[in-house]
Amino acid sequence: MSLSLERASELKQIIHNHLLKMNIHGRIREVLAETVREDHGPAHRSLSQADFLRALQHRGIIDDVMKDLQFTQEVLTDAEPGSPPKPATHFVDKNITQLKKTNIDPSRRHLYLQVLGGKAFLEHLQEPEPLPGQVCSTFTVYLHFRNQRFRSKPVPCACEPDLREGFLLEIHREGTGEGSKMADGTTMLSLCDPVHLVLIKTDTSSETMLVSSYFLDWRVVLCSPNGKTCFAVELMGVGSECKVPAGVLTVGLELYPPLTDTLSADIISTQQSLERQRTAEKERLFLVYAKQWWREFLQIRPSNQSKMVKIFAQDENTVNRPVCSYVHVLRAGRLLESPRQAARFVSLLAHEKAPVVGGGDKQEQWCTLMAFLCRGKGDCEDHATLLCSLLLGFGLDAYVCVGTKAKGTPHTWVLTRSTDGSITFWESLTAHRYVHRAIDPDAPPLAPQPKPTSPYRTVGCVFNHYTFRANCQPSDAVELCVFDFQNQSRWKAMSQEALKSVCAPGSTTSLPPLPPLCAPSLDPAAASNQLELELRSLVSEHRKGCCCPGCR
Repeated sequence: MSLSLERASELKQIIHNHLLKMNIHGRIREVLAETVREDHGPAHRSLSQADFLRALQHRGIIDDVMKDLQFTQEVLTDAEPGSPPKPATHFVDKNITQLKKTNIDPSRRHLYLQVLGGKAFLEHLQEPEPLPGQVCSTFTVYLHFRNQRFRSKPVPCACEPDLREGFLLEIHREGTGEGSKMADGTTMLSLCDPVHLVLIKTDTSSETMLVSSYFLDWRVVLCSPNGKTCFAVELMGVGSECKVPAGVLTVGLELYPPLTDTLSADIISTQQSLERQRTAEKERLFLVYAKQWWREFLQIRPSNQSKMVKIFAQDENTVNRPVCSYVHVLRAGRLLESPRQAARFVSLLAHEKAPVVGGGDKQEQWCTLMAFLCRGKGDCEDHATLLCSLLLGFGLDAYVCVGTKAKGTPHTWVLTRSTDGSITFWESLTAHRYVHRAIDPDAPPLAPQPKPTSPYRTVGCVFNHYTFRANCQPSDAVELCVFDFQNQSRWKAMSQEALKSVCAPGSTTSLPPLPPLCAPSLDPAAASNQLELELRSLVSEHRKGCCCPGCR
């Protein structure tokens, strides 16, 4: 039987992967050391190749290697003529129920997450099955895990949507120089980062809607036999529908390579219970501190009660979190070239208030960053926190401002301070910038005063990822405010240590992980060129078949 060069290379790669999985090099070194020490003694250092092979065969290592190397007919047979060779660093998962492990690096630990279908999406119970080529509403699953983001193929909305997708997630250590080492069971047990699943519905007019946001604790696979498990995940609604089930997803988890010694379920449940207790205690202590801080703030001036000082905010799952936890240092790399471009990017995300059933005031909903990016639209708070995170990533001294604009409408925007003390307001919905110049109320009546240029009327507090300051000046009018944050008589600050205990990355398990920005899947230059070529071709074909004198 003859093999092509591509199949021979793939076969070598399979053998190499199996040998790495068995740690064959370490076992050979152990046999070599034992043979030199026991059989030949310290005085005799020479060892022939035949002696070493006999030692390997005597200890059964050669038999173990031959038993472990089992190939299927698909690997040994040659590829079809004209089929492209498969890259050595990529796998094509044609069958969702079985992961092809031939080209996965066996020296790294991976988690294979499968979405095996959905059911009980009762809102779409009466929705008819779409005809071929018909435009219909679709479901899309977005996933984020430890700086890795994925998206499933859109499928038609139905009571039992055909959501079937596989995602290969890499589990790695965070220590310096340990990124290439395989994580063991103890290390993975300490990784409390969940898998964030976001379900988005896109209707026929391309409008998106956030259906559910779910945090999956994947560590249940550590106690499963053979590193495989499958279970159902109940997705709840968002906002006012957070207590109403949206549907059920069947999820399968597979650990590769599997653990030789699986952990017990009691150890995993104990670890999760300890993490919840530690998080609850930190949040309780911060709440006690926040209440005391608020009482002190009201004692400064009774009128402070009416100022817009926002300490906590609810996310899409109606979980109360400190507002500082919604801001992170987000570095865009080469995706965004300047702060102005970052402001333009944020302004292109659509503005939409959180939907609410019935009338009355708007429902407050500060989305997590992953849900906001997947949905592609949100309220002014979502835009402001994202823009502040990006400006912090560019090295600017940026803060989110909570206050009001014209007609007393609640609003949030971004403030940056320069090294010379100048203040610039950034409107996250429009990418406009305004230079702030405060009015001096103690100036003489005839002294010239700067005219307000921004649309903002009052400001109650400012915050970013590590500081929170409330405005305790006599007036909260923006044109009279002095943004000297070091002056305790003008701005009352919270303890940075208290904020860090509940808002710093990794401080509590209730904080959602920070997703990275992803490059667009569409190359605008290439798409523009292709569109121009297609238009030229269509115009040329139209002119050939047209009888008008002007087209000839």
